Amino acid sequence: MSWACVACLGLLAAVSGDPCLIISEINADNPRLDTTEFVELYHTGGQRASLDGYTLVFYNGNGNVAYKVLDLKGHSTDDRGFFLVGSVDMLPKPAILLPPNTVQNGPDAVVLYHTSAARYGERMNVTSLGMVDAVVYMTRRTGGAEFLAETLTPGEPAFVEDEAALEGDESIERCLLSEDRWGFQVSSPSPGQRNNCTPPAAPATIPVITELKLGAGLVDGFVELTEAPGAGPLALVVLDGRTDRVSVSVDVDAGASRNGLISVSVAKDYMKGDESGAVAVYGGRASDFPAGSQLSHIQPLDAFVFAGPGNKPSANLTETLIPGREPYQLSNSLREGGFYLSRCGVATWARDPGVFWEAPQTPAQPNQCPWPKICPHSNVTPGGTDSPSHLPPWGNSDFLINELNTDTPGAAEDGEYIELWHPSGRRVSLQGVWILLFSAHNNRPYREISLSGHFTTSKGYFLLGSDRLVPAPSLRLPPNTIQNGPDAVALYRSPYGPPSAAHRGIPTLGLLDAVVYRQRGSDREAQELSKALTPGQLPLLEDPEVLAGDEALSRCRGLYPYDLSAFSVAPTTPLRENSCPRPPPAPEGVVIGEVASGHWTNHSQQRAFVELHGPPATDLRGLVLSVFDQEHSGTAITLPLTGSVDQDGFYVVGNVTGADQTLPEGAVFPARGAVVLCYDLFSVCRAGTALTNSSLRDVLVFSENQQLLSSLSAARGRQVLPAARSVKDGPVSLSRCSCCEVRSPSSWTSSSATPRGTNLCPSAAFSSHIDLCLGPLSSDWQEPLEDCSGLIQGRKVVEVADFLERRCHCGISALYLQGANFSCVSGWLRVLGDIQALSDHQKALIVQTSSVKPSPAQGDACSAPTTDRYTSTASALGLQIGLIVAVLLLLSLGAALFTYFYRRRRPQDYCTMELSEHAEGLSDL
Repeated sequence: MSWACVACLGLLAAVSGDPCLIISEINADNPRLDTTEFVELYHTGGQRASLDGYTLVFYNGNGNVAYKVLDLKGHSTDDRGFFLVGSVDMLPKPAILLPPNTVQNGPDAVVLYHTSAARYGERMNVTSLGMVDAVVYMTRRTGGAEFLAETLTPGEPAFVEDEAALEGDESIERCLLSEDRWGFQVSSPSPGQRNNCTPPAAPATIPVITELKLGAGLVDGFVELTEAPGAGPLALVVLDGRTDRVSVSVDVDAGASRNGLISVSVAKDYMKGDESGAVAVYGGRASDFPAGSQLSHIQPLDAFVFAGPGNKPSANLTETLIPGREPYQLSNSLREGGFYLSRCGVATWARDPGVFWEAPQTPAQPNQCPWPKICPHSNVTPGGTDSPSHLPPWGNSDFLINELNTDTPGAAEDGEYIELWHPSGRRVSLQGVWILLFSAHNNRPYREISLSGHFTTSKGYFLLGSDRLVPAPSLRLPPNTIQNGPDAVALYRSPYGPPSAAHRGIPTLGLLDAVVYRQRGSDREAQELSKALTPGQLPLLEDPEVLAGDEALSRCRGLYPYDLSAFSVAPTTPLRENSCPRPPPAPEGVVIGEVASGHWTNHSQQRAFVELHGPPATDLRGLVLSVFDQEHSGTAITLPLTGSVDQDGFYVVGNVTGADQTLPEGAVFPARGAVVLCYDLFSVCRAGTALTNSSLRDVLVFSENQQLLSSLSAARGRQVLPAARSVKDGPVSLSRCSCCEVRSPSSWTSSSATPRGTNLCPSAAFSSHIDLCLGPLSSDWQEPLEDCSGLIQGRKVVEVADFLERRCHCGISALYLQGANFSCVSGWLRVLGDIQALSDHQKALIVQTSSVKPSPAQGDACSAPTTDRYTSTASALGLQIGLIVAVLLLLSLGAALFTYFYRRRRPQDYCTMELSEHAEGLSDL
């Protein structure tokens, strides 16, 4: 029989705190018909207690409103502290009966309030006002309890009731994890009885201490641990809490196992209850840990540290053996037979004295633990205010290393710290998260710290550091613990034990984030750590000469894990927003000039690259180049630019000869996607969904994916696609042929790749004649048009170029039609003139495409006299103005001639004629 049998939970009586009412067990889903549902309340005093003033509310996760409200006024628990609400058919009979199928299966919540019952009613919105306890649950099929969890149990996810965990029925049972921290397990229903809380099964490779006896110097002590056949030879080491030295070491005899448990006796002089000390289990032999030797920095497989009355063990001993935990405090009353301590908490993390409580000794038998008499860790203050408004989910983001201070002024080194942050910006559990501190001298962790049982602050921060640090860290370390470099700090999610236990060498499984750092001149010493944790990047330098006082490595340029370019040397800001240096001004005049992907042809020399154009010697710092793949969400490549534009105005990023900056190792340039030149925070540029006109410097979309096009909403026009047929032989690229118009697909064409050279663009030297007549009501257009003049005014030559490209697939764009005239005749579009090309090869393809003979109807329509002829919008307007002016001149000339001849042919009136020389002269004139 294994030690991991059913055990009742308990807590040492010395733990302070008044008894309280808790939700102890919920059974919301029964096999077949839901006729034995129940909710069990328990008063931790273990005796009869009045329930006046309490209200039990059931919430539906679909809508987050109450569907059942029970006022508990007039009721009380039984003599053992239990109170049942449940179905009419269940046994024992509940105090409040419910119809079958009342308690919903999830996503839902059950909340216990202690305030005026008048404020709660059915159909009300979820609230934490007056809450004293809550359980949020769901099933594997449903999910969707995020809002309830954020409001009622912030930092803790909804519990999953796994109906496949047991044969038959199961329930959600509250169990004490460690000290005053509670959790839930799926177990067999036990209404009105102690919960069946089962400690986690010990792995076959890691022994676990299950029982201890501290002999008080009068009798021998003993340590009981689980059998671990895969662990190899084991040594039990007892250490002195005052000197941090080995008192005695004993080889563990695996052959003495009984029921999967091994007992090791320790002489009475070494495990006393009136002194501080520790017990640790190591892999190896007792001879590796001789008496009198210093505390080993090898991480133990399990450990227990205890503090005698007024006799605290050293911080070094505590943080080495049980990092992040507190020693077990022994009581002042020394018993004649010593102290008997049993593992009773069901926490999954190891090396935590908080899971032990005083209990009867049961060698080679399951532990017998007393019933708990403390209240759960309170997340919400009773009678407090409502939780803040709902925040959007943070997707798949996980914990990040936010700030790192490894070297503080002075010899004490008592201001070191590591700050973590969760991108949700709220209180989050660190269950299953580990921090490993690596030394570059042997590429092994010198500290392995479990953060299980801890929570971030309400803003998502978690601080561990020196015990004299201000503000006080949640997890204290002895001074000078974090080495100055070359070293590394790595963050892991490893719910089943230390990351190093499942991986030889430098573990990478479960890696969340990592920072490799160095001192001056020591970057080469951390090559193995960099290769495993931050591949392709140089270690960071926490340069003490940058700032006058203390400094830290702060995350300033993005939320991408294990990305060292996101960090800057900045002032220390523990548990506050990082104080980052201001970015340089945005470089002006830099645009994307040419793009090539290795997928666009099968040519042996085809390599991916992005060529930028800009003013010579322009510093590109602050610009981020992002490459999006239409087949995957997010970016395929995100690269902060570091150099300057050369004297010829070029800057090349890629895997081609002479590139100024290479693509990240292992990066794949997509066949369809987009290239974005961005000036903003690294995280914003990487997301690509919140780019403004000021942050989006240029973009080229070579995809028809509508989701990608809509996410890059600042891009004008439509996409441009590479055409391999445009090049007879050799690499293919997309080249900019219009120098000054950014973010426009009309500026681009397919051509031969010319990195760091003049782009190949359509030329009149390879032009051919084009004569097309296109009917708006035919299948030539994607959408029928009633009047082709609307086409000319709106879509212009782009629609005609798209029409030709769909038939040619040879790279035709609007750039090719600069020499063509467009006219509208009776609703038909006439295209007449020259179409340019890149080469004779492309010219032949275009001639073959554009030589389609018009049908008789088309010929009749397009052969009529043409009006409204356009070469462009400007030329069309000029032609109209010219025609109007000519007509006005002709009218004026006609009027003048008419007046002249009219006056010449009209006879003179001699009766009124005056004989005056002046009048006669005027008449002649």
